[in-house]
Amino acid sequence: MTAELVLDARCATGESPVWDVRSQALWWVDIPARRLHRWNAADGSTRHWTAPEMLACIARREDAHGGGWVAGTETGLFHLQPHDDGTLGFDPLATVEHARPGMRFNDGRCDRQGRLWAGTMLLDMAAAAPVGALYRYDFDSKESAQIAGYRPISPLIVPNGLAFSPDGRTMYLSDSHPNVQTVWAFDYDTDTGTPSNRRVFVDMTALPGRPDGAAVDADGCYWICGNDAGLVHRFTPEGRLDRSLAVPVKKPAMCAFGGAGLDTLFVTSIRPAGDLSDQPLAGGVFALRPGVQGLAEPACRG
Repeated sequence: MTAELVLDARCATGESPVWDVRSQALWWVDIPARRLHRWNAADGSTRHWTAPEMLACIARREDAHGGGWVAGTETGLFHLQPHDDGTLGFDPLATVEHARPGMRFNDGRCDRQGRLWAGTMLLDMAAAAPVGALYRYDFDSKESAQIAGYRPISPLIVPNGLAFSPDGRTMYLSDSHPNVQTVWAFDYDTDTGTPSNRRVFVDMTALPGRPDGAAVDADGCYWICGNDAGLVHRFTPEGRLDRSLAVPVKKPAMCAFGGAGLDTLFVTSIRPAGDLSDQPLAGGVFALRPGVQGLAEPACRG
């Protein structure tokens, strides 16, 4: 299967692709550039908006709460409202007290009920500091803006790979740091938003690529980018490797299902510094058609 180049975006760190069913557009971020990107499927047009802080993960916000997007940034969660004139509304929803300076949010995903989960990490990944935490944006709280700290595993270095099964009763989480390279599964209480019964879903130390961003298809299979290997892996609900699809870059970062039939797997990527003669499209956005359908991403209800 050949990966199709959607856009030669040249993102330093292209992350958090989300397909907006209503507008038939793909949205994603470039973390260090502080940019929110949009690609319109109908005509191939693109736009971007720049934020005051690094944007790490995004989720569409329910219209009842103002529409737009919720983003995990450097200091907390913010409501993003992209305007036609190129400006970006950037309003605080909740702040977080990091374990130490120099941290930011990383991967994030909404559960099937619209609760946003997002992890934090130290910017200096080489330090291998186990200071990351996992947070849930709790819209059921009496307080209108609350981030509930939740630590289902300790330590976390680079939390990643957040995803939920089609019925919402299994939660997935990975740590992509080279010292860990593990994907866990949890039983997930959809009423309370509480994960339990942590177990190893996939140990990726023996497989090509570190576990990065992920998505779940309609069959309940878990797709995860194999960073450094130029692959996207599909695992069955039992944790068995089903297939691996190649992209023409070394560092695929995150994948998301989209397209009119939700049967296209979009993949964002990282453009590292240095010689790129063997991967000139690094930082681009790619499309795979794996023959399965995905699921529409829930909007954040907070």
